[in-house]
Amino acid sequence: MASQWHSLVSQKIFLARTLLGQLERSDSVPAREALLQGATELALRARKSTLVMIARLYQDKQGRPADLDALGKLVGDNSPEMAELEQLAHDRGSWWNHLEQLEQHQGNPPASKKTVSSENVIAIAADTGPDRSQTALEQTLGAMKHFIDILEERHSEW
Repeated sequence: MASQWHSLVSQKIFLARTLLGQLERSDSVPAREALLQGATELALRARKSTLVMIARLYQDKQGRPADLDALGKLVGDNSPEMAELEQLAHDRGSWWNHLEQLEQHQGNPPASKKTVSSENVIAIAADTGPDRSQTALEQTLGAMKHFIDILEERHSEW
């Protein structure tokens, strides 16, 4: 059963990579944005399906955890997968954390921009949001794929 979920997560990652591959051929700003948002949504869906995959690896046939807390309740907080995911959630450079940032960014309306005039110009560091570059998304997808492949191998039956 878990292999079916591994296949589903792998498919979402493959489709997200396919969309990212289209970025180089797109000249249109709206088309590029659609490709980026589509790839991000597929990556987020893959992350959510990874939680279900882990629940299935632990023989939970009904649970569909939506977050780490829910997964911990299903498989136990002491499982190696929970420890790995908790570590990833706290590591600012991890694929999990990158997807968390992308989800927050993509799930909220863009911040309103103030008009700039000579009277209100102040030099400050602006929050530019998560890295939405093709390279960053490809790295995140690659790391996620590596993670799920290790899980599948760890739990596969001989």
